[in-house]
Amino acid sequence: MSVSKKIVLGVTGSIAAHKAADLASLLTKIPYDVRVVMTADAQHFITPLPFKTLTRNPVVTNLYDEEEGWQPTHIRLADEADLLLIAPATANVIAKLAHGMADDALTCIALALNPKAKILIAPAMNGKMWLHAATQANVQTLKARGVEFIGPDEGMLSCGYEGIGRLWPVEKIVERAVSQLKTPIKKP
Repeated sequence: MSVSKKIVLGVTGSIAAHKAADLASLLTKIPYDVRVVMTADAQHFITPLPFKTLTRNPVVTNLYDEEEGWQPTHIRLADEADLLLIAPATANVIAKLAHGMADDALTCIALALNPKAKILIAPAMNGKMWLHAATQANVQTLKARGVEFIGPDEGMLSCGYEGIGRLWPVEKIVERAVSQLKTPIKKP
């Protein structure tokens, strides 16, 4: 039996966080070993329980969550990940990643990520936030470092506006994640 690829699924504080449960379910069925890391803001939209049940793995909700053994959980996950998928990704977490901030489990994992792992970000936010010059500069910074973005999509936003900012369709995120895991790593 082959060892399945490991995906660290980062879930941030967006109304689209509930869609991440479907994402976790689909990725687990492929089967990938999915480890969910939730920011404190994400927990205002969805609890860890659906992710724990769907992935059959503990959910990291705090930088100081420890499972077993001596190695900090965020370092172990950073070492073992084949893909860091952040869906939904808020403007806040995109800014933190672009500027190397590591003040929670998700951003610490991103900063300590093994160099062979890939990063895929699926943004979801208000359209004005997405189009703001600061967000666009942060996206360009991350793209220059090899981070791939999928979305955002256009449509009716939860804030009542019509426009860009919706989470890309879950099935399309899964397709891109599968594609990322099959693509060889580019050497610098």
